[in-house]
Amino acid sequence: MAINELLKVMVRLRDTQTGCPWDIKQTWRSILPHTLEEVYEVADAVDRDDAAALCDELGDLLFQIVFMAQIASEQGLFSFNDVAEGITDKMIRRHPHIFGDAVFADEGAQKQAWEDIKQSERSSKTEAKGFFAGIPVAMPALRRSQKIQQRAARVGFDWDDWRQVIPKIHEELEEVADAVGKDEPFTRIEEEVGDVLMGATNLARLLGVNAENALRLSNHKFEQRFQRVEALLLAEGISLEKASLQQMEAAWNIAKHEEKGGCPITLNKNNAVGEQCRICRFQAPVSLIGYDCPRCCSLS
Repeated sequence: MAINELLKVMVRLRDTQTGCPWDIKQTWRSILPHTLEEVYEVADAVDRDDAAALCDELGDLLFQIVFMAQIASEQGLFSFNDVAEGITDKMIRRHPHIFGDAVFADEGAQKQAWEDIKQSERSSKTEAKGFFAGIPVAMPALRRSQKIQQRAARVGFDWDDWRQVIPKIHEELEEVADAVGKDEPFTRIEEEVGDVLMGATNLARLLGVNAENALRLSNHKFEQRFQRVEALLLAEGISLEKASLQQMEAAWNIAKHEEKGGCPITLNKNNAVGEQCRICRFQAPVSLIGYDCPRCCSLS
């Protein structure tokens, strides 16, 4: 099996006599940044819907798991087989309706059983106890915020409806403005901004939205749109560094227009500012740059 070959490769890389000097000196802590990087590269491949890249990145991530397991094996702590057996047993245990005789009335009951089993597992461990035990402190903050709120909601500490969160977010925004207006210490301002973000993640949770995914998608949208802004400006011989705010805003609005299915537009200094395309009715934003809508205007 391919996994056995990979395990052999890892053993050879870590061989103190004939292995790779870099691999030999690594520890769990030293390779952790590489592991996290591979996780993000997997996420990036998924966001790009790139199957070939995803296959490659999953392999890189698997190698990180094998690497950590090999280090543990050398210390007599656990092996890769222990890792595989552990997750296999866990999945069987958490799916009694698939691998056992349990019957659940609906998906909600099944999810509750899943959480009950997880809670039982946490209770049997010797790690730190507490209501939020098991939620990693190192987890990305947006995701951890939602996990914390989900767990609190299980015991009834929750909003009745997502609409109730909107005024709370507005309240938190006002507290940010108040802290800034009163020239409060930076730590206080930081705390208030954190409350705004937590309110936003709470809203996302109640709407069934993964806040981490939502922000990643928004980051991607902003990046793509800004790249279009750069392209539009460069077509007119204007670099981002030399462009005025008005010029960048004009290109930004054009990029938004195109995203919504509007006509492809090129900037054109000769057109009048505010001129409207007679077909799609898109109006050039007020700026130093006019525009041309070649596909539409050629039809008019």
